[in-house]
Amino acid sequence: MTDLLLPDPNKSSQTKFSRRDVIKCVIAAGAVSSAGYLFRVPAVLAQASAPGSVERLITLTVNGQSRRVDVMKQETLAMTLRYKLGLTGTKIGCDRAECGACTVLIDDVPHYSCSVFTHTVRDKKIVTIEGLATSETQLHPVQQGVIDEQGFQCAFCMSGFVMAAVGFLKTNPNPTRAELAHGVSGNLCRCQDYDKILTALMRGAEHLRKA
Repeated sequence: MTDLLLPDPNKSSQTKFSRRDVIKCVIAAGAVSSAGYLFRVPAVLAQASAPGSVERLITLTVNGQSRRVDVMKQETLAMTLRYKLGLTGTKIGCDRAECGACTVLIDDVPHYSCSVFTHTVRDKKIVTIEGLATSETQLHPVQQGVIDEQGFQCAFCMSGFVMAAVGFLKTNPNPTRAELAHGVSGNLCRCQDYDKILTALMRGAEHLRKA
């Protein structure tokens, strides 16, 4: 490796620095700068909560378990579920309450979790796709219907469709195909494979009635 000769004003001789030494110094300086950026605390977060403000450390009931989580007052339930509780089955598609990929059940009613503030559901029962199966080997009947009919293509939207269908079937356990299509009409499929999805959900409804 070629050495760089840098003049030393205090010595008549020259000090040797290899190219690798220079690169190490640059990397070290960058790491220090990056650490300062990544671990800095915004002033708004460092301030104490003002009287009457939303409590940040709250307890949520998710899939039958109490979970303590630190949330911002403007934080959505979708963000909390995915990035703080690790429940990544809740997908974020449009993030503006249009596609339904983030659908979860709140007190047995389907909701777009991207449009629900986390702190507003602290006293409610939340169920995500991870909480539907009764055991590690026993899927929910609607999930089983999807598996039986292979009712998906890329499957990004499937969690939302399943949650919407489960919520709808709680109010109408024996729907016609048209009724079930209306019940999940708030969910969109990027692959536009609606016929296969609906067939799978109808099979799931059939399994649920037999359960």
